[in-house]
Amino acid sequence: MPEDESPGRRKLWKIVLPSGLLVILIVCYFLFKGSLAPATEVDLTSAALTYPSQENAVLTASGYVVAQRKAAVASKGTGRLEYLGVEEGDKVKKGEEIARLEDHDVLAALDQTKAGLEVSRADMNDAERSLSRTKTLFGSKLASQADLDAAQARYDRVRATIVSSEAAVRAAEVAVENTRIRAPFDGTVLTKDADVGEVVAPFASSINSRGAVVTMADMSSLQVEADVSESNITRVRLGQACEIVLDAYPDKHYPGLVHKIVPTADRAKATVMTKIVFRERDERVLPEMSAKVTFLSDNPAAAEAGSPPFLAVVSSAIVVRSGNATVFVVRDSKAIETPVRTGRVIGNHTEILQGISQGDQVVVNPGANLATGTIVKPRVK
Repeated sequence: MPEDESPGRRKLWKIVLPSGLLVILIVCYFLFKGSLAPATEVDLTSAALTYPSQENAVLTASGYVVAQRKAAVASKGTGRLEYLGVEEGDKVKKGEEIARLEDHDVLAALDQTKAGLEVSRADMNDAERSLSRTKTLFGSKLASQADLDAAQARYDRVRATIVSSEAAVRAAEVAVENTRIRAPFDGTVLTKDADVGEVVAPFASSINSRGAVVTMADMSSLQVEADVSESNITRVRLGQACEIVLDAYPDKHYPGLVHKIVPTADRAKATVMTKIVFRERDERVLPEMSAKVTFLSDNPAAAEAGSPPFLAVVSSAIVVRSGNATVFVVRDSKAIETPVRTGRVIGNHTEILQGISQGDQVVVNPGANLATGTIVKPRVK
């Protein structure tokens, strides 16, 4: 303090300075009172999307999507692949030609048998006229019985030749058809197993030949084959409602039904195979995809399998304050009283229509003393 300062000013400083420090301490006390208070331990839960069927689950099993109608399409004949008209992903109709083998030899054989049939038919015309003349002459006593028998025998022989030639033509047509590879049913091409120029054989007897040209499946026959442990198989019954979730699309839930319980167990895995059909399916469902199946109870809400999810919290997080449904949302370690609009109650969850968002942390079983601004921390379990 300056030496020339008067005694009065020095006395004033002695009074003001302590008073100012006291005011500052009081302000700091009230500012930091909340943060210095001990935190209240609470149980927390998250507002999350919930599917109605989750409250009705009795069992979960893993499996794979399998086409119940699937074929490795091959030819009945052996030859070099000359034409391939499909590729992976193409849709084909039953009877549609999808590939063709070289057919020059079988077409030549077909032409030869047809020519032989025409010769036999020409002989038939001549044999018919000869038999007719011989019968007329025999009636006029101008031809002998031997002449008539010979004409009849020639006619019968030529007719038999026509029958044989027609059978040969049909056999040649079958040989030609065997070089055409056609779709056995309506389906989708999954894999291409041979290329143009490769030799295709029915049983692929040679290491350089192909047994199948394409592999195809009927996508309408897709089912999930899931293994259920022997100890839980009593919880599964035919026609039971299910929900299917593909690992590729975890946010999409497909409704299904138990179509079949295979009447045998796998001794090594101690499981029984169940087959689940899709009640609804889209183009994203593909064979061999891994899937999880949730078997649902007989509760009427199980009929909601496949319904869209809704935002929900456990019902014990909701309390009534001032006549309104309220939750306490935790932000920056502080509880904030937040009014909400609720919807349906399914199991121990309540739908939240308005007030909070997915992922918000809320207090479970908030006490009557909990208020906005209370410092909270998760309870150690």
